[in-house]
Parts: sequence; C-alpha cells; structure tokens
Amino acid sequence: MFDDHSPIYRQIAERIKADILSGALAEDSQVMSTNQYAAAYRINPATAAKGLRQLLDEEILYKRRGIGMFVSPDAREKLRQEHRERFFVEILQPLIDEAKTIGISLDDVITYINDHKDR
Repeated sequence: MFDDHSPIYRQIAERIKADILSGALAEDSQVMSTNQYAAAYRINPATAAKGLRQLLDEEILYKRRGIGMFVSPDAREKLRQEHRERFFVEILQPLIDEAKTIGISLDDVITYINDHKDR
C-alpha cells in the first residue's frame, strides 16, 4: 500500500479520501481506528494517528467521543470540489498553455474532446 514518495501518514489520508470519493466509504460510516490501521499495515500508531488527525483537521472525518471516527456528511462533495479545482489548475491550464504554444486552437481542442468523449 505504501510507497517511498510521500510520508506514510499522508498516504493513509489520501487512501481514505480515495475511498470516500469512490463510494467505498460512505458518509457517516466509521473508519478504522488508529490502532486498527497500525495493526493492519504494521506501522507506528502515531503515524496512523497523524493521518487521521489530518482528515479531522480538514473536516473530512469527525469524531464521536468514545465511539470512533466517521466520514463527515459533506466529505464526498468537499473532496470532489477540491479535485475539480485542482483539475483546472494542474491539468487543464497546462494543456491549454501547451496547445497555444504548439499552435492548436482551443476550438480544435474542444472539437477533439467532443469527437472522442464516448471512448
């Protein structure tokens, strides 16, 4: 599950976010505890806690005292909105810039997309 490219706690947080976006973790569903993550992935509980704490800080998860952590009711939509914004900034704008650099008009890009959208 883990790679060497980013800290493990971030990878835990990103995995949970991906599960929320895909629907594998529904809103108001309980997530594994810090100790369950630590045992399942053989990592330090403090590392797992840091990943979960990040999601609490981002309000992707919420805590029920004495019960555990759960997916926030608006988490999926919040994550989708963040991904949409990132898509335009990190993917679409560089594509538009590259197209302009090599002489492809935006109309040609749109035509290409429309011609290939059903693939």
